[in-house]
Amino acid sequence: MNAASDPSQLFDDDYLYFYAERTSPAQSDADVEILWRTLALASGLDVLDLACGAGRIANRLAARGCRVTGLDVSAVLLEHARRDAEARGVAVEYVLGTMIDLPWRERFDRALSWFTAFGYLDDAADRGVLRAVREALRPGGLFLIEHLHRDQVLRVFREEIVVEHGDDFLIDRNSFDPITGRIDTQRTIIRGGEVRRLRFSVRLFAFSELRDWLLDAGFLRVVGHDGRGGPLRGDCPRMIVVAER
Repeated sequence: MNAASDPSQLFDDDYLYFYAERTSPAQSDADVEILWRTLALASGLDVLDLACGAGRIANRLAARGCRVTGLDVSAVLLEHARRDAEARGVAVEYVLGTMIDLPWRERFDRALSWFTAFGYLDDAADRGVLRAVREALRPGGLFLIEHLHRDQVLRVFREEIVVEHGDDFLIDRNSFDPITGRIDTQRTIIRGGEVRRLRFSVRLFAFSELRDWLLDAGFLRVVGHDGRGGPLRGDCPRMIVVAER
């Protein structure tokens, strides 16, 4: 399996339910603090949130004065995002669509892809996404990708991960393909007495590989950080990569 079977089926209400702790208000506040600092954000900037999900990042950035556009493939999550924006009293432009064909040219000062939202397509399509993001940015704009850090993930790789939520379970059975550089996952969701199964695949990157992809896409300078915006080390489980157009 070389890519996600259907990302819109992967990111839905079950995703919000089982990832509630990792996407909690407190965690989201902390994520935005890291983003604000690492991406050199400021009130008044035009920001594109790719795979924005339920808007936990986009709505907080809008509350700080950014003009935010959020794009996601999941209509379910976008509906959550719009309701949250209304409750917060902020304006965010939410767009249903994929990363492959972005319609914007030199519209944004900043773009971001947070919480392993990149790498679900095949390599050619993912490279196309990077080129499309570059085109969507104004000269001097910055693009931030927060992702798994291959160097450490493979050291602590787990073939099975189980998430419990009350009497419900999310079970991931994982395998790594060193030829494609991808983790292939068979996911079983047991919730409310019903069982759902799906398959997906996500690309892992070492910093140097993702850096080279970004440079090949036309970005001028690429720097790497750990998941909190500090120095990137080999034992960091997550990494932040910032590229300048």
